[in-house]
Amino acid sequence: MAAQNDQLDSSFNDLDYLSGFGNSLESEAIAGALPRGQNSPLLCPYGLYAEQISGTSFTAPRKLNHRSWMYRIKPSVTHEPFAPRSPSHGKLVSEFNDSNSVTTPTQLRWRPVDIPDGPTDFVDGLFTVCGAGSSFLRHGYAIHMYTANKSMENCALCNADGDFLIVPQKGRLWITTECGKLHVSPGEIAVLPQGFRFSVEMPDGPSRGYVAEIFGTHFQLPDLGPIGANGLAASRDFLVPKAWFEDGMRPGYTIVQKYGGELFTAKQDFSPFNVVAWHGNYAPYKYDLSKFCPYNTVLVDHSDPSINTGIVPVLTAPTDKPGVALLDFVIFPPRWLVAEHTFRPPYYHRNCMSEFMGLIYGGYEAKADGFLPGGASLHSCMTPHGPDTKTYEATIALGDEAKPHKIINTMAFMFESCLMPRICLWALNSPFRDHDYYQCWIGLKSHFKLEDAAVQNAQI
Repeated sequence: MAAQNDQLDSSFNDLDYLSGFGNSLESEAIAGALPRGQNSPLLCPYGLYAEQISGTSFTAPRKLNHRSWMYRIKPSVTHEPFAPRSPSHGKLVSEFNDSNSVTTPTQLRWRPVDIPDGPTDFVDGLFTVCGAGSSFLRHGYAIHMYTANKSMENCALCNADGDFLIVPQKGRLWITTECGKLHVSPGEIAVLPQGFRFSVEMPDGPSRGYVAEIFGTHFQLPDLGPIGANGLAASRDFLVPKAWFEDGMRPGYTIVQKYGGELFTAKQDFSPFNVVAWHGNYAPYKYDLSKFCPYNTVLVDHSDPSINTGIVPVLTAPTDKPGVALLDFVIFPPRWLVAEHTFRPPYYHRNCMSEFMGLIYGGYEAKADGFLPGGASLHSCMTPHGPDTKTYEATIALGDEAKPHKIINTMAFMFESCLMPRICLWALNSPFRDHDYYQCWIGLKSHFKLEDAAVQNAQI
């Protein structure tokens, strides 16, 4: 077993990747496996099957069209009929309504969810926290978390509802996809587009993380606006797997299909990871958050929180309205704070957008206590939020003597959406919910001094 684990570890640690966001790429596990001059020849090299996966409609504008061609040992259609998974999962939602979720404007916070003692893989450990819209209507999002401790065995998951953006917080993920393998550690993210089959291994055992899911669209790199041509997340830092395949019989192999928030299963006798070569611009990818180039104010005042991501997020799923996102993925990375005569932590705020925050490691500058790695908070549309009492008092106590300060050893993030979220009942009633969250602001006292105002008026 130890030798097998060492071999498995080597197969992921030695991975090489293609690079570039949204690029048209090609990869061969065997030289000559890609057809030349056409996509679907009468006979493909090595007797492979040609199969296309489309992430957009055929007639989507070319700049938005996502598709890839795969050349595989057997086509993915070779399986038995799907049937509802038994036992059912029960904690995945893709159509949010009053039958499965509720609304509340209250600020919500959760402590890190315990990792189960019993064997639990990625599929069984995944649960929805909140979301809005519908995968059936192709508009909306869902925010999930996962806690698991074992690898998926002889099975693969396919999400027909939308794209997954996975944010590991504890434990590495070794993700095998139809395009190849991804090694994703805490501090990195992986995006698994709609329709791809994948399997998740957990080499470190107990694992925990966050997942954003978007319906009806795909993540894009945001425009840089006045920043110019460079900065934020560089296209070349997004890594795409190289072709890798396995051959041979796999009796009883199970495809788990997430469809309309329900899980269905189908049996086949081979691995879905039998793609010998592929080309196109629709593929899974990963990104190391430490490579992000943030921007910040350099003289006075606290710019809008989006400045922590440059004016715009790391990744965005836009709506038809300019500057309004179905879902933004925003990070709060290590950075310098240098503004003079300025309250440097994030200011008190009410937002037309809804903000779900998580913490990968370290602390968060606006919360001195209670917001822990692996935990989460939700501040919904127009719900007030901001620094807790300890953070506010400690900041103003420094006065104008505050020196330039570098925030280090931290990585917080936000999923931000224009849609108002509904909260799943198991999340609202979770034993990990912090019912005393509101107390972190109750201690804020009035610093108003009427005599100061009178002096100022007299001077004027």
